[in-house]
Amino acid sequence: MEIFNSMKTLILLLALIAPCLTFAGGGWPKKKGTGYYKLTEWWVVADKHYTSNGGTDPNVTTGIFNTSLYAEYGITDKLTGILYFPFFSRTFHNEIVSATTGLVTTEGQALNSIGDTDIGVKYGISKPGSYFAFAGSVILGIPLGNNSGGRDGSLQTGDGEFNQMIQFDLSKSASFGKVSAYANLYAGLNNRTNSFSDEFRFGGEIGASFLENRLWFIYRINVLESFQNGLTSADGSSGTTIFSNNTEYASYSYEGAFYITDKLGISASYASVFSGKLIFASPSYSVGVFLDIK
Repeated sequence: MEIFNSMKTLILLLALIAPCLTFAGGGWPKKKGTGYYKLTEWWVVADKHYTSNGGTDPNVTTGIFNTSLYAEYGITDKLTGILYFPFFSRTFHNEIVSATTGLVTTEGQALNSIGDTDIGVKYGISKPGSYFAFAGSVILGIPLGNNSGGRDGSLQTGDGEFNQMIQFDLSKSASFGKVSAYANLYAGLNNRTNSFSDEFRFGGEIGASFLENRLWFIYRINVLESFQNGLTSADGSSGTTIFSNNTEYASYSYEGAFYITDKLGISASYASVFSGKLIFASPSYSVGVFLDIK
């Protein structure tokens, strides 16, 4: 029971590479009637985690798999609608076996559910043709996931709180011969309810294309800092769910995307952290298929 209770204060897992942090369009809103749609399978399996002090401790092997839809649609040339919907989320704990007797001391368990969902809008602030593309977004986190699953409530696909995030993106594109490239910087404030700490998020990405814009390579850095203004438990780990209060990290990810046709493509990514608190000390992976309607 103690190990499951400690697991409940570990991780804001989905924040590691969740699309709400760095939207596909950066500072460029979609043109009216165009869209970007992506079906993704994302997962992480870990047997250790970063503690609230930044060290690492072992934990029962735990995994989360999310099958999600991400979409951007141009409502007008300035206004883009955004959706992130994990319509199938599976989380599990492996069984625990005694090292001395070889007997199962704790049965494994799993939970299938939908996950917390993000909806929002992005507005293009800069004028067309500006040297930099600048946009602002408002994202609402809807608590549709299960925040108290399993025998002891330690299996979750959501944190049970409604949050609101304001984010700004500053982007620039350029060409170098046959290579197209771009860079994006973002910063955002996330207001969390239900006694969760508010957050400051920032980071950036760079991308370059090859093979006449069919093959893209992208590198991202994301940083999350907690305001430490939520409830904190007596042992200092804070939080009461697997999506914990006061999670902090500096993460990086690599993504490759290939356009099979002018509109249809596939992608794969790898993400991990430079440092963290209350987050798994294992990398995450994703594969996806996307439709880019220009």
